Amino acid sequence: MIVAVFPTITVKDHTCFYVSFILIFEFNYSGELLATGDKGGRVVIFQHEQESKNRPHLRGEYNVYSTFQSHEPEFDYLKSLEIEEKINKIRWLPQQNAAHFLLSTNDKTIKLWKISERDKRAEGYNLKDEDGRLRDPFRITSLRVPVLMPMDLMVEASPRRIFANAHTYHINSISVNSDHETYLSADDLRINLWHLEITDRSFNIVDIKPANMEELTEVITAAECHPHQCNVFVYSSSKGTIRLCDMRAAALCDRHSKFFEEPEDPSSRSFFSEIISSISDVKFSHSGRYMMTRDYLSVKVWDLNMENRPVETYQVHEYLRSKLCSLYENDCIFDKFECCWNGSDSAIMTGSYNNFFRMFDRNTRRDITLEASRESSKPRATLKPRKVSTGGKRKKDEISVDSLDFNKKILHTAWHPKDNVIAVAATNNLYIFQDKIN
Repeated sequence: MIVAVFPTITVKDHTCFYVSFILIFEFNYSGELLATGDKGGRVVIFQHEQESKNRPHLRGEYNVYSTFQSHEPEFDYLKSLEIEEKINKIRWLPQQNAAHFLLSTNDKTIKLWKISERDKRAEGYNLKDEDGRLRDPFRITSLRVPVLMPMDLMVEASPRRIFANAHTYHINSISVNSDHETYLSADDLRINLWHLEITDRSFNIVDIKPANMEELTEVITAAECHPHQCNVFVYSSSKGTIRLCDMRAAALCDRHSKFFEEPEDPSSRSFFSEIISSISDVKFSHSGRYMMTRDYLSVKVWDLNMENRPVETYQVHEYLRSKLCSLYENDCIFDKFECCWNGSDSAIMTGSYNNFFRMFDRNTRRDITLEASRESSKPRATLKPRKVSTGGKRKKDEISVDSLDFNKKILHTAWHPKDNVIAVAATNNLYIFQDKIN
């Protein structure tokens, strides 16, 4: 079984830092930082606590590193539309120097932020006093050389680029390319390619908008760049299909290189088939050999060399198939769950209802269900596996399908790129778990 299925909480519940629901979060490439974005347009960054010999249990603890307002509410006067400040996606750029860079986006505008530290300040200016006031030039009789003096550590977040006015519809994905110079942004009908240094123009590389909007049959749900090949990217659709495109073939990738779709079983077709087949997330494996997709009821792993069917299928909450009618009535059937790989691509994780999240070991095909809740979770306490009773006599410690709380849902999960440390968000609570320490 994967190591991380026995995690312990090693961080305090940071609800006091949020004024609205957590919408997205992501570890940076080293796993040292975890950035979260919320409904109020704010980004909160947590930093990994350095492990000490005297306190080895702090290996997975994260403390607040920086907080800043990324987006503000805006108003589109031409279309009379309010643009919310909520953060849709956050993506880290690979670290090139002492500073960190990340991209954050709301529905319309993408911003590049620089996160830097300052622990020294210059003192001894010629024209200014220490408090910043200008000195009388006639009283300056000698030349002073400013010196750097130590100060309390200050973390500064400054916007370096603003990429705007390129999307008519709501942005649902951003993905940094492996060349570290370009990135993709996708909305319901278009995908744009940006250069990180150029803000006034982008290249439209996918456009599925029909000439007559009444003929619209599908929309783009997610897009991601290949982790190693800067010319390759994939995007998923509401029809449950995935298209792999090669930017070397043409400037406009209206023709895909590969088309991934699983044939539908006619015997299981129902009124909800098209809705539950819509793909809400697509992620390449770290190796670049596989990709993972999440639809409403399952997670599928695809080999990039085999287009006709997935090589692995994991049922997340198959017991909800009998509840699709009520889930349709309360709009839960349109929830967009995300998924993630662990650092070695040997395990995957995704969320469910009742604050449950599921983990699957690809080697042993074993799985486990865990719950993130303040009532059942205490610092350094082992989480117990949870089971859902699908009918008949309910065993001890099992929970009935009818008693699941569909208002409590884990849509977003993240896995540390190197260690068995995971993060899950349940409404306005952020939980960080690590594997058990003996």
